Amino acid sequence: MRSRQVNRRVALVAVISLVGAAPAWTQDTTDHAVHHVYALGAFTVEGGTTIPQASLVYATYGHLNAQHDNAILLPSHYLADHHGYDWLIGPTLALDTTRYFLIATEMFGNGHSSSPSNTPEPFHGPRFPVTTIRDNVEAVHRLLTQELKITHLRAIIGFSMGAQQAFQWAVSYPTFMDRIVATSGTAKCYGHGFVRLEGQVAALEADGDFKAGDYTQEPVRGIRAFGTVWAGWLYSQEWWRRELWRTETPPAKSVEDALATIVKGFEGADANDYILQARTWQKHDVGTTKGFDGSVERALRSITVPVLYMPSTTDLYFPLGDAEYERQFISHVQFVPIPSLWGHPAGAGPDPADQAFLNTHIRQFLGQH
Repeated sequence: MRSRQVNRRVALVAVISLVGAAPAWTQDTTDHAVHHVYALGAFTVEGGTTIPQASLVYATYGHLNAQHDNAILLPSHYLADHHGYDWLIGPTLALDTTRYFLIATEMFGNGHSSSPSNTPEPFHGPRFPVTTIRDNVEAVHRLLTQELKITHLRAIIGFSMGAQQAFQWAVSYPTFMDRIVATSGTAKCYGHGFVRLEGQVAALEADGDFKAGDYTQEPVRGIRAFGTVWAGWLYSQEWWRRELWRTETPPAKSVEDALATIVKGFEGADANDYILQARTWQKHDVGTTKGFDGSVERALRSITVPVLYMPSTTDLYFPLGDAEYERQFISHVQFVPIPSLWGHPAGAGPDPADQAFLNTHIRQFLGQH
């Protein structure tokens, strides 16, 4: 397992997590998480395709109390595993595992849960069906209600694509949770985000070794190009101008060194997995939930639970303006932008000041003082 320091360094890029799924019911001694694999069986995605033997990997922390009312869901973000929320979990942080039962789920396509890379034919590689944020929500709803016998959550807390899932939960299952927290993520992938992701996928597909997804060896040049495009959007322009890469552990020695470190984080993972989750990200829109006729405004107006909405002021993935647009349609919203130069990863606390800011506000929102 990666150290907490590596997770902080790579932040959203948690692609190093694709080193192989942990076995079911094993103990992670670094953070006292227990790993599980939930067999979903036949699972039909929104596009109509049925995955015969779908599975969902997740980790739990703490203990479910007798009343089953102390559970908090932490849905993963782009290619991350359950370590994506290390910044929030601990006795001095917002999520104390002696108080809460935490369920950290891993999305389809992260290389652990059902993914292009680990699913046999006829759905291996590029033939794996595109899964949506709603597909991921439905899979986790099945896990919670059928496997864990949880019918209500204290909260759902999500960063990035985890925030997308949190918003979708509040629209699809409006009374299932007491409240949601969304950091560095919106309820819809707007046009600029779609184009950015398309550029990254195009960089990967341009490698001759990609072979339309039927590669016999990983398209390394394409993966590096993908990572290079990603790096340009990950942090803010000011982060680069002030050379904040010097504050990393270990510090980078130059812009070139900082870039190389980010790109290296993408190596060793599966190209089709990258693309699958990019497509999941691109397709997300709470307005296309049944009953809302494609209107994100109507979907957001339907949210009845309190929402702590924490965009990063310098996010290039989910810009502040998109979050400001959405906030006006949410009835019970605390809108608390993160004053950070760390761009998109600010929503996962890579900088100590950001981590403290997030934990303080989330702790207060959950009713702690």
